[in-house]
Amino acid sequence: ESMVAEVIDNTTSRGRTLRFLYDGSHEEFKDALYKLGQTPLPPYIKREPVPADAERYQCIFAAKEGAVVAPAAGLHFSRELMKRMEIKGIETGFLTVHSGLGNYREIDVEDLTKHRMDSEEMEVTPELVDMVNKAKDDNKQVCAVGTSVLRGIETAVSMGGHMKTFTGWTNKFIFPPYDFTVATSLVSNFHMPYSTMLMMVAAFGGYDLVMHAYEVAVKEKYRFGAYGDAMLIL
Repeated sequence: ESMVAEVIDNTTSRGRTLRFLYDGSHEEFKDALYKLGQTPLPPYIKREPVPADAERYQCIFAAKEGAVVAPAAGLHFSRELMKRMEIKGIETGFLTVHSGLGNYREIDVEDLTKHRMDSEEMEVTPELVDMVNKAKDDNKQVCAVGTSVLRGIETAVSMGGHMKTFTGWTNKFIFPPYDFTVATSLVSNFHMPYSTMLMMVAAFGGYDLVMHAYEVAVKEKYRFGAYGDAMLIL
């Protein structure tokens, strides 16, 4: 019930990069690793993970392994909702962001320019770029589902409100004031104080409007966090 690994690097955000030493196939290694680990629920969910979390804490459109955190805005989308959107003529495109545990880390610096984001691996395909750029040229809305997607889009932004293909890592930190040129609307959950996600939402929707929305959310007892309620910023 153990595994051998060596630390080969430190990350900028107080993490470690490990190389595992394992004698066996990739599938056997993955199976052994999964038995040792558990679903990493956010720290504000005050209970131990249960087997159902592995399925519930997952977007229905998740396709590639790599993330340890589910982009929570995507949890609101069911297959039925996706079908209804399709019938209404809403096109759907996907980008890959391997969301890391840095999403749970609070900002602990006074000067935001000194905050270092965890790097996350991501990919923007030519198919997505073509779809988004055509929508922009046709004067259509582009809605980002979640702050991870919004950050991914902004990492791959090019001139004139268009996107370009991208494969690599991003540690982009977005906070007010910031000029978004691609996405025209955003679906996002209600985030915790001092979180990078809350700052990104405030940058997108405007600080005063977003703070007003949060006041309403507290008053009406909306649910915050990963399994919570969502809002749409137009």
